[in-house]
Amino acid sequence: MTPTSWQTHALDGLREAGFRQGGARRAVVEYLDAQDCCRSAQEIFDGIRSAGGKAGIASIYRVLDTLAELRLVQRVDLGDGSARYEGVLPEGGHHHHHLVCRGCGSVEPFEDSALERALHRIAGEHDYAMDTHDVVLHGSCTRCRAA
Repeated sequence: MTPTSWQTHALDGLREAGFRQGGARRAVVEYLDAQDCCRSAQEIFDGIRSAGGKAGIASIYRVLDTLAELRLVQRVDLGDGSARYEGVLPEGGHHHHHLVCRGCGSVEPFEDSALERALHRIAGEHDYAMDTHDVVLHGSCTRCRAA
């Protein structure tokens, strides 16, 4: 399997910060790299364990804290009290936002270039140096509305 640009970026960032890349760090980076959207620490733990990995939940939390401090992952708050995490690429990389169903809890990523331009324009109008951002839309998915 060839590492994607985020996996390479994250492992390089860990190495540059003086961290080894084995064990739980590599497992978390590889797991997150394979996801299309944000995941909770518990989901990451469960995914690593189901694939035969041995990382403990405390190690997963420590790795996520380290990755967040290094700005290699972003904590995403979807309003349910559980933080989720997803990889952050350098400026100009892939970026998405989230639709969250209040009924079933499903999370769906979405991208919108006009929204991105508007957010950057607003930040500029307010002379604000925006580091990162996330837009979360809460509502009802098609399945829940039909039920």
